[in-house]
This record gives sequence, C-alpha cells and structure tokens, in this order.
Amino acid sequence: MTIAVDFDGTIVEHRYPAIGPEIPFAIDTLKLLIAHRHKIILWTVREGALLDEAVDYCKQRGLEFYAINRNYPEEAATHEGYSRKLQAELFIDDRNIGGLPSWPDIYRMIEGKEAPRGTSSRGGTFTTILKKIFR
Repeated sequence: MTIAVDFDGTIVEHRYPAIGPEIPFAIDTLKLLIAHRHKIILWTVREGALLDEAVDYCKQRGLEFYAINRNYPEEAATHEGYSRKLQAELFIDDRNIGGLPSWPDIYRMIEGKEAPRGTSSRGGTFTTILKKIFR
C-alpha cells in the first residue's frame, strides 16, 4: 500500500517552522510499515531548507521515505501526466476529521491487526515490541 504521511503534527509535534518532539511511536511505526513492504511518502508543506531539515531528522532516526512530496522518487513537474495530487491509498495527517489516532491504533488499522494490549500514544508495551522487531 502507498501511504502519504504529513510531518508537522503527525510525525513530530507541531512547532513549524521548528521541528517539535517526535510523537510517540511515529517513527518506529513507520519503519515497521516499511518493513511490511508499504511505500511511505513524506507529504508536507515544508520545502527548501525546512524540508531538508525534516528529511534529515527522519534519516537520523533510521526512517527513509519512498518519495518526498511526489508519487515516486523520479517524478518531476516536467513528466507527462504530472499531477500535484498524490496517488496514495491512505493519508495520515493530524488534520483528519477527528484528529490523529495514536500510532499503535494507526498500525492496527493499516495492518488489520489488534494493537498490543496496554498500548497508548503515551508509551508502554508497543515500544518494547517495536524494539524487539528492529533488533
């Protein structure tokens, strides 16, 4: 599945143009989804140096995206059929109706699996499970 993910307010707390603290489980959950062969596109209003900072922030934590603000890595505005609209199957954004679910809940929804019991966006068991998976 191709999944577009916002940065500010979704991967990190909203402090734009600064980078806020990571939202619990965001990066580890995205890395787990990539390990499950999902294509993750960073979909953000950031551009230029601010975009570079966001991409570097994620890379330093081991998260690399399939594409950034485009449908595939090589896509350019000069390509035939180019559209600014992403062709993702799922969008994860803090501006969703109802807000951003916890990352354990997002994982459960995408993978169709129950999130581990006792998990929440505040920490706990899910971190331990993710750490075991990424050893």
